Amino acid sequence: MGDIEDLFEAIANWGFPIVVSIYLLVRIESKIESLESAIKDLALTIARINGTLSGKE
Repeated sequence: MGDIEDLFEAIANWGFPIVVSIYLLVRIESKIESLESAIKDLALTIARINGTLSGKE
């Protein structure tokens, strides 16, 4: 139950929009990191395909 009390205390001290923004930023951070990794992998895959199709590999 301490977590809920801490949440209510944070809302009382900082305000609801700030608490929700902080919560969302913390939750989304890991998803952003995994998306960044997927984009890098995709870029490498595209580079390999381009190299293969143009006969460089």
